[in-house]
Amino acid sequence: MRHNEKPMKISPLSLTLGVTTLSLFGCGGSGVSTITETKLRVVHASPNAPNVDVVVGSAVAFSNVPYFSEGVKTIPAGTTQVRVRATGGTTDVINASPILATGNYTTILAVNNLAQIEPLVVTEPDQGPGAGQARVRLVHASPSTGNVDIYVTAPTATLPSTPTVANVPFKGVSTALTVAAGNYRVRITPAGTPGTVAIDTGSITLASNSVTIAAALDKASGGSPLTARLYTTSY
Repeated sequence: MRHNEKPMKISPLSLTLGVTTLSLFGCGGSGVSTITETKLRVVHASPNAPNVDVVVGSAVAFSNVPYFSEGVKTIPAGTTQVRVRATGGTTDVINASPILATGNYTTILAVNNLAQIEPLVVTEPDQGPGAGQARVRLVHASPSTGNVDIYVTAPTATLPSTPTVANVPFKGVSTALTVAAGNYRVRITPAGTPGTVAIDTGSITLASNSVTIAAALDKASGGSPLTARLYTTSY
């Protein structure tokens, strides 16, 4: 699988769990041992927080992670302690113990401003939607913004009267949207205010058999103009 992050174009207003099963055969095939592993993705989505270290279990899994960035690591399935702290520090600002279940993949976004930083967990099945299809989850991760409407359209379409997802609160996550792979445009407005576009991605490509988390975020120092990022797994 390929993991990548793609910035979106913005208007002026503006943890992956893959499951791998390894069968270990003894001499002559008389014994079988099965080891189940998962992949955890952690995204730094706290706008005014410094770079962070992420501790998974008892070891640092990702170090010096800047805002907008992600880390992905293969770990055993099960309940796992995940802690986030300032790079080089020892004080945990997030201490979570998600259940990383076999057959799912999990993304943990460290969201909100530093004083209120908290984990937002998004869980998906660890499989693509199939050839010719793409799956996307839309995440409102901007602490400076109220409820929003999200429109997903063809790149040249006018803004429709009805949003794809309406009145999404901060930390809201849409249901999974499965669409034909191809080019799309995502626009985000304050809820009930279609004339004020806070984010306009322009044309973006959702690849065949891919899964994407599209997150609306504050700028690096917090507040407007808003930005958005794609965190994609290709199967």
